[in-house]
Amino acid sequence: MLLKTNKAHANEERIRVTVPALIRLSQNALTLLPANATQQSGQYLSPFKGRGMEFDETRLYQPGDDMRHIDWRVTARRGKVHTKLFQEERERAVFLWIDYRAPMFFATQGVFKSVLAARCASLLAWSAHHHNDRVGGLIFSDSTHHELKPQRGKAQTLQLIKQLVNMQTNRTAINPTNQEAGQQALARLRRIVRPGSLIFLISDFRHLNEQAESHLKQIAKHNDMVMLFIYDPLESQLPPWGRYRLSDGQSELTVNTAAQEKIIKYHNRFEQHKAHLQKLLNRHRLLACATTDSPVKILQRGFRRS
Repeated sequence: MLLKTNKAHANEERIRVTVPALIRLSQNALTLLPANATQQSGQYLSPFKGRGMEFDETRLYQPGDDMRHIDWRVTARRGKVHTKLFQEERERAVFLWIDYRAPMFFATQGVFKSVLAARCASLLAWSAHHHNDRVGGLIFSDSTHHELKPQRGKAQTLQLIKQLVNMQTNRTAINPTNQEAGQQALARLRRIVRPGSLIFLISDFRHLNEQAESHLKQIAKHNDMVMLFIYDPLESQLPPWGRYRLSDGQSELTVNTAAQEKIIKYHNRFEQHKAHLQKLLNRHRLLACATTDSPVKILQRGFRRS
């Protein structure tokens, strides 16, 4: 009887998150950083940071100034070339963009992509809290979204966790994928996030149209971004030769993996998708995280990479 209970509990944790489970990740968040990491607010994120700067003032252009920092509005108004000066941002906001669309509630191995996304978001929020940084978030599904303005404090992290659980619990069982939801969520992120923020995008990044990619590029110009690319191993590599039945609980599909050419083509499509995401990010970071991976280990590697 105890064995059955433990098995049922393990399966429950595989498909959904709970408030207590996400609160327990607070201790794991302390292990994300190397032992010699500085505890100064904002600085613990340096492995992910690009500019790490915020706008300070505008002055006349001088030889050697970065052409990308020319302030064209001031230049046009005053008739002389002016450039923007930046200073180090020590208390920048951490912003989490979390995908809860229908394809995220899926896995053939490990935990649901939505569960992995919630765990990654909670770890990052706790890490920001431990270092006295402001954290905000945008959690979105096919039909709704919830925003949290960046704030400091444990209460803010707990509020984020509660929303991660509530949006999962209140999700409609039969909810067709909204092809525009990702684009709409990126457009909203672009409007609400403050320039100079550190943004973590947690998603499988499916159904990104040209508008969505345009929003991504614009957001990346004024912020530092990290993409946590969540995927199921089956999306990367088809299983060994054979016939397999797949089901979403409503319909079934039979997949024949006997053709080696199809297996190679399938894997290449996944790699092309990942490479395309990296190209969109340009100088920013992409962390691939399978549903069988430990989110703690993935983030530890990300934080510790120079």
